[in-house]
Amino acid sequence: MTMSYRVAGSTLFRHLGPRLFSTTSTIARAAGEPAYALLLSRSAPSASSRPPSPVLLRLFPVRMASTASTSQTLGGEQQEGEAPKPSAAAREASAAPPSERKAVSSYWGIEPTKIFKEDGTPWRWSCFMPWEAYRTNTSIDVKKHHVPATFLDKMAYWTVKTLRVPSDMFFKRRHAIHAMMLETVAAVPGMVGGMLLHLRSLRRFEHSGGWIRVLLEEAENERMHLMTFMEVAQPRWYERALVLAVQGVFFNAYFLGYLISPKFAHRVVGYLEEEAVHSYSEYLEDLEAGKIDNIPAPSIAIDYWCLPPNATLKDVVTVVRADEAHHRDVNHFASDIHHQGMSLKDTPAPLGYH
Repeated sequence: MTMSYRVAGSTLFRHLGPRLFSTTSTIARAAGEPAYALLLSRSAPSASSRPPSPVLLRLFPVRMASTASTSQTLGGEQQEGEAPKPSAAAREASAAPPSERKAVSSYWGIEPTKIFKEDGTPWRWSCFMPWEAYRTNTSIDVKKHHVPATFLDKMAYWTVKTLRVPSDMFFKRRHAIHAMMLETVAAVPGMVGGMLLHLRSLRRFEHSGGWIRVLLEEAENERMHLMTFMEVAQPRWYERALVLAVQGVFFNAYFLGYLISPKFAHRVVGYLEEEAVHSYSEYLEDLEAGKIDNIPAPSIAIDYWCLPPNATLKDVVTVVRADEAHHRDVNHFASDIHHQGMSLKDTPAPLGYH
Protein backbone atom coordinates (compact mmCIF):
# COMPACT_ATOMS: atom_id res chain seq x y z
CA MET A 1 0.00 0.00 0.00
CA THR A 2 2.83 2.41 0.90
CA MET A 3 4.62 1.71 -2.35
CA SER A 4 1.49 2.42 -4.34
CA TYR A 5 1.18 5.87 -2.68
CA ARG A 6 4.79 6.66 -3.54
CA VAL A 7 4.34 5.55 -7.14
CA ALA A 8 1.19 7.63 -7.45
CA GLY A 9 2.93 10.65 -5.93
CA SER A 10 5.94 10.43 -8.22
CA THR A 11 3.69 10.01 -11.24
CA LEU A 12 1.65 13.10 -10.26
CA PHE A 13 4.81 15.14 -9.73
CA ARG A 14 6.22 14.01 -13.11
CA HIS A 15 3.07 15.24 -14.89
CA LEU A 16 2.59 18.50 -12.94
CA GLY A 17 6.24 19.43 -12.42
CA PRO A 18 6.81 21.07 -15.83
CA ARG A 19 3.63 23.11 -15.42
CA LEU A 20 4.32 24.23 -11.87
CA PHE A 21 7.88 25.34 -12.49
CA SER A 22 7.79 26.56 -16.09
CA THR A 23 8.51 30.20 -16.78
CA THR A 24 8.82 32.73 -19.53
CA SER A 25 11.26 35.56 -19.93
CA THR A 26 8.58 37.95 -21.16
CA ILE A 27 6.43 37.83 -18.03
CA ALA A 28 8.90 39.03 -15.42
CA ARG A 29 9.28 42.72 -16.15
CA ALA A 30 10.70 45.42 -13.97
CA ALA A 31 7.53 47.52 -14.07
CA GLY A 32 4.39 45.91 -12.76
CA GLU A 33 6.04 42.51 -12.27
CA PRO A 34 3.45 39.97 -11.10
CA ALA A 35 3.81 38.20 -7.76
CA TYR A 36 4.55 34.83 -9.41
CA ALA A 37 7.31 36.12 -11.77
CA LEU A 38 10.05 36.16 -9.14
CA LEU A 39 9.18 32.65 -8.06
CA LEU A 40 9.31 31.40 -11.63
CA SER A 41 12.59 33.10 -12.45
CA ARG A 42 14.25 31.51 -9.42
CA SER A 43 12.74 28.08 -9.93
CA ALA A 44 13.78 27.22 -13.49
CA PRO A 45 15.75 29.32 -16.00
CA SER A 46 13.87 27.75 -18.88
CA ALA A 47 13.35 29.78 -22.03
CA SER A 48 9.99 28.23 -22.72
CA SER A 49 7.35 30.60 -24.02
CA ARG A 50 4.48 28.81 -22.36
CA PRO A 51 2.29 30.96 -20.04
CA PRO A 52 2.28 30.27 -16.31
CA SER A 53 0.33 27.30 -15.04
CA PRO A 54 -3.29 27.91 -13.97
CA VAL A 55 -2.29 26.44 -10.62
CA LEU A 56 0.18 29.27 -10.03
CA LEU A 57 -2.30 31.85 -11.24
CA ARG A 58 -4.68 30.72 -8.56
CA LEU A 59 -2.00 30.69 -5.88
CA PHE A 60 -0.49 34.05 -6.90
CA PRO A 61 -3.12 36.23 -8.62
CA VAL A 62 -1.83 38.84 -11.01
CA ARG A 63 -3.66 41.70 -9.31
CA MET A 64 -1.98 40.80 -6.05
CA ALA A 65 1.10 42.82 -7.00
CA SER A 66 0.18 44.60 -10.22
CA THR A 67 -2.40 47.22 -11.05
CA ALA A 68 -2.39 46.29 -14.72
CA SER A 69 -5.22 44.16 -16.03
CA THR A 70 -4.75 40.41 -16.44
CA SER A 71 -5.28 40.54 -20.19
CA GLN A 72 -2.46 43.06 -20.57
CA THR A 73 -0.07 40.95 -18.51
CA LEU A 74 -0.76 37.53 -19.94
CA GLY A 75 -2.37 38.14 -23.30
CA GLY A 76 -0.65 38.60 -26.62
CA GLU A 77 -1.89 42.14 -27.35
CA GLN A 78 0.86 43.85 -25.40
CA GLN A 79 4.33 43.69 -26.94
CA GLU A 80 7.45 42.93 -24.97
CA GLY A 81 8.94 46.01 -23.31
CA GLU A 82 5.75 48.02 -23.89
CA ALA A 83 4.27 49.74 -20.84
CA PRO A 84 0.66 48.87 -19.93
CA LYS A 85 -1.79 51.20 -21.61
CA PRO A 86 -4.08 53.04 -19.17
CA SER A 87 -7.79 52.89 -19.72
CA ALA A 88 -9.75 55.78 -21.19
CA ALA A 89 -11.21 56.63 -17.78
CA ALA A 90 -7.75 56.68 -16.21
CA ARG A 91 -6.39 58.95 -18.97
CA GLU A 92 -9.33 61.32 -18.56
CA ALA A 93 -8.92 61.44 -14.77
CA SER A 94 -5.18 62.10 -14.96
CA ALA A 95 -5.66 64.86 -17.53
CA ALA A 96 -8.09 66.78 -15.32
CA PRO A 97 -6.80 69.44 -12.90
CA PRO A 98 -6.19 68.20 -9.32
CA SER A 99 -9.14 70.23 -8.05
CA GLU A 100 -11.53 68.55 -10.50
CA ARG A 101 -10.33 64.95 -10.18
CA LYS A 102 -12.99 62.60 -8.86
CA ALA A 103 -12.26 59.95 -6.29
CA VAL A 104 -13.17 56.41 -7.26
CA SER A 105 -15.83 55.19 -4.83
CA SER A 106 -15.54 51.49 -5.54
CA TYR A 107 -13.32 48.88 -7.16
CA TRP A 108 -15.33 49.08 -10.37
CA GLY A 109 -15.04 52.88 -10.63
CA ILE A 110 -18.78 53.47 -10.25
CA GLU A 111 -19.52 57.06 -9.29
CA PRO A 112 -21.86 57.53 -6.29
CA THR A 113 -25.35 58.85 -6.81
CA LYS A 114 -25.45 62.62 -6.49
CA ILE A 115 -27.81 63.80 -3.74
CA PHE A 116 -29.18 67.32 -3.51
CA LYS A 117 -30.98 69.26 -0.80
CA GLU A 118 -34.40 70.79 -1.25
CA ASP A 119 -32.87 74.08 -2.38
CA GLY A 120 -30.90 72.29 -5.11
CA THR A 121 -27.46 72.53 -3.49
CA PRO A 122 -25.35 69.35 -3.35
CA TRP A 123 -25.52 67.25 -0.21
CA ARG A 124 -22.11 67.37 1.45
CA TRP A 125 -22.43 64.81 4.26
CA SER A 126 -21.78 61.10 4.07
CA CYS A 127 -22.52 60.30 7.74
CA PHE A 128 -26.26 60.88 7.30
CA MET A 129 -28.69 61.44 4.45
CA PRO A 130 -31.22 64.27 3.90
CA TRP A 131 -34.16 62.04 4.82
CA GLU A 132 -32.56 61.40 8.21
CA ALA A 133 -32.61 65.10 9.13
CA TYR A 134 -35.40 66.24 11.44
CA ARG A 135 -36.68 69.00 13.69
CA THR A 136 -36.42 68.08 17.34
CA ASN A 137 -39.16 68.81 19.86
CA THR A 138 -37.60 71.42 22.15
CA SER A 139 -40.78 71.71 24.24
CA ILE A 140 -40.03 68.45 26.06
CA ASP A 141 -39.75 68.72 29.85
CA VAL A 142 -36.03 68.89 30.59
CA LYS A 143 -36.49 68.94 34.38
CA LYS A 144 -38.25 65.60 34.71
CA HIS A 145 -36.63 63.21 37.18
CA HIS A 146 -37.38 59.56 37.86
CA VAL A 147 -37.41 59.08 41.61
CA PRO A 148 -35.61 55.82 42.44
CA ALA A 149 -37.98 53.42 44.17
CA THR A 150 -36.49 49.93 44.12
CA PHE A 151 -33.04 48.80 45.22
CA LEU A 152 -31.89 48.47 41.59
CA ASP A 153 -33.12 51.99 40.87
CA LYS A 154 -31.18 53.40 43.81
CA MET A 155 -28.07 51.47 42.82
CA ALA A 156 -28.31 52.77 39.25
CA TYR A 157 -28.89 56.33 40.48
CA TRP A 158 -25.92 56.40 42.86
CA THR A 159 -23.69 54.66 40.33
CA VAL A 160 -24.29 57.47 37.86
CA LYS A 161 -23.89 60.15 40.53
CA THR A 162 -20.57 58.64 41.58
CA LEU A 163 -19.29 58.59 38.00
CA ARG A 164 -20.23 62.25 37.61
CA VAL A 165 -17.80 63.42 40.30
CA PRO A 166 -14.50 62.63 38.49
CA SER A 167 -16.00 63.84 35.21
CA ASP A 168 -16.79 67.28 36.65
CA MET A 169 -13.38 67.48 38.31
CA PHE A 170 -11.56 66.72 35.07
CA PHE A 171 -13.52 68.87 32.58
CA LYS A 172 -14.76 71.62 34.94
CA ARG A 173 -16.40 74.29 32.72
CA ARG A 174 -14.93 73.11 29.41
CA HIS A 175 -18.38 72.20 28.15
CA ALA A 176 -17.49 71.42 24.54
CA ILE A 177 -14.83 68.87 25.50
CA HIS A 178 -17.10 67.49 28.21
CA ALA A 179 -19.87 67.06 25.66
CA MET A 180 -17.53 65.14 23.36
CA MET A 181 -16.57 62.75 26.15
CA LEU A 182 -20.21 62.38 27.15
CA GLU A 183 -21.31 61.50 23.63
CA THR A 184 -18.59 58.88 23.11
CA VAL A 185 -20.09 57.05 26.10
CA ALA A 186 -23.75 57.85 25.46
CA ALA A 187 -23.63 56.29 21.98
CA VAL A 188 -22.67 52.88 23.41
CA PRO A 189 -25.86 51.70 25.25
CA GLY A 190 -28.20 52.04 22.28
CA MET A 191 -25.88 50.02 20.06
CA VAL A 192 -25.33 47.32 22.69
CA GLY A 193 -29.02 47.05 23.55
CA GLY A 194 -30.10 47.02 19.92
CA MET A 195 -27.50 44.40 19.06
CA LEU A 196 -28.54 42.08 21.90
CA LEU A 197 -32.23 42.47 21.10
CA HIS A 198 -31.45 41.77 17.46
CA LEU A 199 -29.64 38.55 18.34
CA ARG A 200 -32.42 37.53 20.70
CA SER A 201 -34.99 38.09 17.97
CA LEU A 202 -32.98 35.83 15.67
CA ARG A 203 -32.58 33.11 18.27
CA ARG A 204 -36.21 33.02 19.33
CA PHE A 205 -37.80 33.70 15.93
CA GLU A 206 -39.86 36.55 17.38
CA HIS A 207 -40.50 40.22 16.72
CA SER A 208 -38.85 42.94 18.78
CA GLY A 209 -41.78 45.32 19.13
CA GLY A 210 -39.81 47.99 17.26
CA TRP A 211 -37.25 48.39 20.05
CA ILE A 212 -34.26 47.41 17.93
CA ARG A 213 -34.79 50.34 15.61
CA VAL A 214 -35.43 52.75 18.48
CA LEU A 215 -32.23 51.81 20.30
CA LEU A 216 -30.12 51.93 17.14
CA GLU A 217 -31.60 55.33 16.30
CA GLU A 218 -30.61 56.47 19.76
CA ALA A 219 -27.03 55.35 19.19
CA GLU A 220 -26.94 57.07 15.80
CA ASN A 221 -28.36 60.28 17.25
CA GLU A 222 -25.74 60.31 20.01
CA ARG A 223 -23.03 59.76 17.41
CA MET A 224 -24.26 62.76 15.46
CA HIS A 225 -23.99 64.81 18.66
CA LEU A 226 -20.32 63.82 18.74
CA MET A 227 -19.80 64.72 15.07
CA THR A 228 -21.30 68.13 15.80
CA PHE A 229 -19.16 68.97 18.81
CA MET A 230 -16.08 67.80 16.96
CA GLU A 231 -16.59 70.95 14.87
CA VAL A 232 -16.72 73.11 18.00
CA ALA A 233 -13.65 71.85 19.86
CA GLN A 234 -10.72 69.57 19.14
CA PRO A 235 -9.68 67.19 21.94
CA ARG A 236 -6.08 66.94 23.10
CA TRP A 237 -4.14 63.71 22.82
CA TYR A 238 -4.65 62.73 26.46
CA GLU A 239 -8.38 63.39 26.17
CA ARG A 240 -8.52 61.06 23.18
CA ALA A 241 -6.66 58.45 25.21
CA LEU A 242 -9.17 58.90 28.00
CA VAL A 243 -11.99 58.31 25.54
CA LEU A 244 -10.41 55.01 24.47
CA ALA A 245 -10.04 53.84 28.04
CA VAL A 246 -13.51 54.90 29.20
CA GLN A 247 -15.28 53.53 26.14
CA GLY A 248 -13.45 50.21 26.36
CA VAL A 249 -14.40 49.74 30.00
CA PHE A 250 -17.95 51.03 29.64
CA PHE A 251 -18.79 48.93 26.58
CA ASN A 252 -17.84 45.67 28.24
CA ALA A 253 -19.43 46.61 31.56
CA TYR A 254 -22.70 47.63 29.91
CA PHE A 255 -22.70 44.53 27.72
CA LEU A 256 -22.46 42.26 30.75
CA GLY A 257 -24.93 44.40 32.69
CA TYR A 258 -27.51 44.18 29.93
CA LEU A 259 -27.13 40.41 29.77
CA ILE A 260 -27.68 40.14 33.54
CA SER A 261 -30.43 42.73 33.99
CA PRO A 262 -31.87 44.80 31.12
CA LYS A 263 -33.99 46.65 33.67
CA PHE A 264 -30.90 47.87 35.54
CA ALA A 265 -29.07 48.67 32.28
CA HIS A 266 -31.89 50.86 30.94
CA ARG A 267 -32.27 52.57 34.32
CA VAL A 268 -28.57 53.45 34.33
CA VAL A 269 -28.92 54.98 30.88
CA GLY A 270 -32.00 56.89 32.01
CA TYR A 271 -30.02 58.50 34.83
CA LEU A 272 -27.04 59.08 32.54
CA GLU A 273 -29.34 61.02 30.23
CA GLU A 274 -30.65 63.03 33.17
CA GLU A 275 -27.07 64.05 33.93
CA ALA A 276 -26.54 64.86 30.26
CA VAL A 277 -29.56 67.16 30.33
CA HIS A 278 -28.12 68.83 33.42
CA SER A 279 -24.71 69.28 31.75
CA TYR A 280 -26.22 70.85 28.65
CA SER A 281 -28.34 73.14 30.83
CA GLU A 282 -25.12 74.41 32.43
CA TYR A 283 -23.69 74.84 28.93
CA LEU A 284 -26.66 77.01 27.98
CA GLU A 285 -26.32 79.08 31.16
CA ASP A 286 -22.72 79.95 30.34
CA LEU A 287 -23.67 80.77 26.75
CA GLU A 288 -26.43 83.10 27.90
CA ALA A 289 -24.16 84.71 30.49
CA GLY A 290 -21.53 85.43 27.84
CA LYS A 291 -18.86 83.21 29.43
CA ILE A 292 -18.66 81.26 26.16
CA ASP A 293 -18.78 82.80 22.71
CA ASN A 294 -22.06 82.06 20.95
CA ILE A 295 -20.40 81.18 17.65
CA PRO A 296 -22.33 80.25 14.48
CA ALA A 297 -23.66 76.72 14.44
CA PRO A 298 -21.63 74.12 12.55
CA SER A 299 -22.96 73.34 9.08
CA ILE A 300 -23.49 69.68 9.95
CA ALA A 301 -25.77 70.69 12.83
CA ILE A 302 -27.79 73.02 10.61
CA ASP A 303 -28.44 70.24 8.10
CA TYR A 304 -29.05 67.50 10.69
CA TRP A 305 -31.57 69.40 12.85
CA CYS A 306 -32.96 71.55 10.00
CA LEU A 307 -31.89 74.71 11.79
CA PRO A 308 -32.07 78.14 10.14
CA PRO A 309 -28.92 79.27 8.30
CA ASN A 310 -28.18 81.88 10.97
CA ALA A 311 -28.40 79.39 13.86
CA THR A 312 -25.86 79.68 16.67
CA LEU A 313 -24.18 77.35 19.13
CA LYS A 314 -26.94 78.09 21.62
CA ASP A 315 -29.51 76.67 19.20
CA VAL A 316 -27.40 73.54 18.77
CA VAL A 317 -27.06 72.96 22.52
CA THR A 318 -30.81 73.46 22.89
CA VAL A 319 -31.74 70.77 20.37
CA VAL A 320 -29.07 68.39 21.71
CA ARG A 321 -30.48 68.78 25.22
CA ALA A 322 -33.96 67.99 23.91
CA ASP A 323 -32.61 64.81 22.27
CA GLU A 324 -31.06 63.74 25.57
CA ALA A 325 -34.35 64.34 27.36
CA HIS A 326 -36.10 62.09 24.87
CA HIS A 327 -33.51 59.32 25.39
CA ARG A 328 -34.02 59.73 29.13
CA ASP A 329 -37.75 59.05 28.86
CA VAL A 330 -37.31 56.12 26.46
CA ASN A 331 -34.84 54.30 28.70
CA HIS A 332 -36.82 54.89 31.89
CA PHE A 333 -39.87 53.56 30.05
CA ALA A 334 -37.95 50.46 28.94
CA SER A 335 -36.81 49.85 32.52
CA ASP A 336 -40.40 50.20 33.79
CA ILE A 337 -41.52 47.55 31.29
CA HIS A 338 -39.02 45.07 32.72
CA HIS A 339 -40.01 46.10 36.26
CA GLN A 340 -43.59 45.08 35.49
CA GLY A 341 -42.41 41.63 34.43
CA MET A 342 -43.02 42.18 30.73
CA SER A 343 -40.69 41.93 27.76
CA LEU A 344 -39.93 44.76 25.37
CA LYS A 345 -41.37 42.74 22.49
CA ASP A 346 -44.76 42.75 24.23
CA THR A 347 -44.87 46.56 24.43
CA PRO A 348 -44.66 48.72 21.30
CA ALA A 349 -41.66 51.02 21.31
CA PRO A 350 -42.26 54.77 21.53
CA LEU A 351 -41.82 56.85 18.45
CA GLY A 352 -38.22 57.62 17.58
CA TYR A 353 -36.61 60.96 18.28
CA HIS A 354 -37.76 62.06 14.82
